[in-house]
Amino acid sequence: MEIVNKLRNLDAYPKVNEDFYSRTLSGGVITIVSSIVMIFLFLSELSLYLNAVTETKLTVDSSRGETLRINIERPLQRHGGRLDHNETYCGSCYGAEVSDDECCNSCEEVSEAYRKKGWGMTNPDLIDQCKREGFIQKIKDEEGEGCNIHGFLEVNKVAGSVRFAPGNIHLNDLLAFQTESNISHKINKVSFGEEFPGVVNPLDGVQWTQQTLSGMYQYFIKVVPTIYTDIIGRKIQSNQFSVTEHFRVADGYPRPLPGIFLFYDFSPIKVIFTEENVSFLHFLTNICAIVGGVFTVSGIVDAFVYHGHRAIKKKMEIGKYG
Repeated sequence: MEIVNKLRNLDAYPKVNEDFYSRTLSGGVITIVSSIVMIFLFLSELSLYLNAVTETKLTVDSSRGETLRINIERPLQRHGGRLDHNETYCGSCYGAEVSDDECCNSCEEVSEAYRKKGWGMTNPDLIDQCKREGFIQKIKDEEGEGCNIHGFLEVNKVAGSVRFAPGNIHLNDLLAFQTESNISHKINKVSFGEEFPGVVNPLDGVQWTQQTLSGMYQYFIKVVPTIYTDIIGRKIQSNQFSVTEHFRVADGYPRPLPGIFLFYDFSPIKVIFTEENVSFLHFLTNICAIVGGVFTVSGIVDAFVYHGHRAIKKKMEIGKYG
């Protein structure tokens, strides 16, 4: 009974009963609940006031002549490590020499001479330098090897692509001797420009394991120019992007080169984020609205409970004496 009396004394909504106030147990409970709700809403509003809010605005991107920084961190390895071929031989350039006294000292130099001529090495086994270096066997021995790519590219702000292909020679020479290539990969991070608070890069952590024939794994990226201005007025020129993935099997003719391809294009719309603080007047208005609103609603609930309880009690008394 002592606890009940204390709860009654907490009643913030005393009832007028002729010439005196009546405090009830239900009123005390409603007062405690409404106080907790007020405190919770006050702390929530205070948190919003102390932390900056971000306003978003869309505008047409009219920038010209800017450059774009593409940040990439992409492991491609199965066993890891980097393979080097340092053996050198002296021999003919097989018709690709520019002058009579030019000498190609390795299979790679023969390949380079062919590239300058616009030719492709159709059969490396017929080139003495490649045979003596065991070039094709070394390529076979490297099966399953890969690499970790980390760095950035500074490119013009126009549509383009970034390509990663297996092998350590020119792409046009790959089809001469390469059969199947495993392009399984995991992307640690790909971003366009400087990162800003709240940015989400959809390619971060993406992993793909090849289970069928080799081919081209393509990422089609739509880049959205973005400007983020923080609370102290510092502007961050950056970009957001969305991505669509597609795998193309390397069959048919012309046979597509195996590899990982990032094709990017730009949206004509620019997004502008601006951090702002809520004004103190707005904060004060919301606090008054919280207190007044909770107090009013609690009073309505308490009156409903009180009068409902009295009506039930009166009916019970009539039934008892009737």
